[in-house]
Amino acid sequence: MKNYYSRLLAASAVILSILLIVLGIILGQFFHLFAKDIDPVIQQTYWVYLLFTFALVFTVMMFVMAKLLQQYVQPIDHFTDVAHQLAQGDYLARAHREDGQMNQRLTAAINHIARNLQDNSTLRVMEQERLKTLISSIGSSLLMFGRQGAVNLVNRVYEETFHKNSEELIGRTYKDIGLPADIEKEIEAIFLTEEKRSFQSKVYLDDGICHLEVYGAPVIGENGNWLGIVIIMHDITKLIRLEQVRKDFVANVSHELKTPVTSIKGFSEMLLDGAVNDAAVKREFLEIIYKESNRLQLLIEDLLHLSSMERGSFEITRRSVNLMDVIEQSIQIVQTKVQEKDMKIIVEAPECPSIEADHDRLVQVMVNLLNNAVSYSQDGTIITISVQEVSGSVTIAVADQGIGIMSSELPRLFERFYRVDRARSRESGGTGLGLAIVKHIIEAHQGTVTVDSEVGIGTTFSLQLPIK
Repeated sequence: MKNYYSRLLAASAVILSILLIVLGIILGQFFHLFAKDIDPVIQQTYWVYLLFTFALVFTVMMFVMAKLLQQYVQPIDHFTDVAHQLAQGDYLARAHREDGQMNQRLTAAINHIARNLQDNSTLRVMEQERLKTLISSIGSSLLMFGRQGAVNLVNRVYEETFHKNSEELIGRTYKDIGLPADIEKEIEAIFLTEEKRSFQSKVYLDDGICHLEVYGAPVIGENGNWLGIVIIMHDITKLIRLEQVRKDFVANVSHELKTPVTSIKGFSEMLLDGAVNDAAVKREFLEIIYKESNRLQLLIEDLLHLSSMERGSFEITRRSVNLMDVIEQSIQIVQTKVQEKDMKIIVEAPECPSIEADHDRLVQVMVNLLNNAVSYSQDGTIITISVQEVSGSVTIAVADQGIGIMSSELPRLFERFYRVDRARSRESGGTGLGLAIVKHIIEAHQGTVTVDSEVGIGTTFSLQLPIK
């Protein structure tokens, strides 16, 4: 570029020098005509000639300067405009001067720079879009704060979890966005210490309690500059609930096993201590031991069935099953208990279709539901079994006139060992696993089970199964 300007200055100096020399020669040739003894008419004539010469020289000079401007100055203005457009971010701007070797070289260089800038801009946009997509796809809530504690970035999961949008969060400090007090305290600690921290927090939201595993860390730039902090909050509510279910399960199993084992051990010791000599007491104790051992056996069998179902290792043998056969066989199995309480079972099935299912598993489901209905109903009441076919599926409803279930207990009804009336359930020999088994069997048939109940009126369990 320096050589380019030196050539322009040299050419301009040469042209101006030549013009001045020509003008000097002309003035020198006619200088004697301006003496006092020369005729004024001649002097006037030569004045006209001199002015014409000056005009001609001026015209030639303007033409030459125009050519110089066109060849040297205009390309510079063009290249300057293109450079300004590139500087302002218009990376699609291109130079178009091809009328000289130097211009061609400048055009090629500027266009090469423009293409590189455009490629870099496109790559940066792609990286930003990729980063945005990655942050939005993270399954955990993410917040990024600047050096002053203001929110710089919020992802979609945080918005959905805390029911807030990014517009009302960006630019506000961590103390103004409604975070729990313990999370605010930990964020402040990260700002002060510039160290990573990990902790758990319990957040109360409109839709319930949310347990969070929170991780916070400072954000360090490429040159070691401290840019702010990032907070990642992973929802562990399900894990906490599963852990609580596990603890409850262990506690319940221990309690359920302890009761019959304690009875068997206690009455066995009493027999060994001499009660065996009394025939009436001996028979009573042996009956209790037999009853408790049966209860223990049922509990173990149900635990094994439930464990097999949860592992997915049990099989559903599908074949054409007549639902009326299933209902009649189930009624026969519970008939003794029904007669003991002077109850009746009414079947309402005007059209009882055949479905593709596992006959024995459906009998197990119906027996569990009927046993529950008998156990939680008063003497002399009625149990109603109804069957209805609706658009490719069949609904089986078992309704009793029992004590009913409070609405607060319905969500936990299908949990293992959960009992509405623990005393009555134990008296009836129940294990607390029947409804959990029912739920697993129906779901294995791609069906659903629901419950509707009203305290003092009764309870209705509805099974919806696909016909095919």
